[in-house]
Amino acid sequence: MTNALKTAFDSVIAPLWRRPRRIQVAALCTREKQGTTEVLLITSRDTGRWVLPKGWPITGLDAPGAALREAWEEAGVKKANIDREPVGIYGYDKRLDGGLEIPVDVTVFETEVKELVDDFPEADERTRKWVPAQEAADMVNEPQLQALLREL
Repeated sequence: MTNALKTAFDSVIAPLWRRPRRIQVAALCTREKQGTTEVLLITSRDTGRWVLPKGWPITGLDAPGAALREAWEEAGVKKANIDREPVGIYGYDKRLDGGLEIPVDVTVFETEVKELVDDFPEADERTRKWVPAQEAADMVNEPQLQALLREL
């Protein structure tokens, strides 16, 4: 490939081909139990893999507020203290309904759970489980999320 073609490809064609990264927010729901930090994981609705409660930004809510709403809808977190500053970011490829995958960066907010209820909007669609943070790191698929969990 000539330099002119490579420059044209790198500056015009490649950016059109690549999709921009989208943003989601997640609640890293935690509790202390017998001196161990536990993390609340939930199953995804599509593949059943273990994930954090997460979703798209919500109009009218800031990022921590949207993460807390997702924790309620997906995991039944009724009362919690959420940090205003994120503890980290991880990336993954989200598969949309039509099969297209888009790159997503998830901003994660640590959320100390005070009350969990069994009756919540997605209770029939998900399984939830409290596990030690180190075990949670082994259960999730995303390497950057694994690293974040191992730091707890």
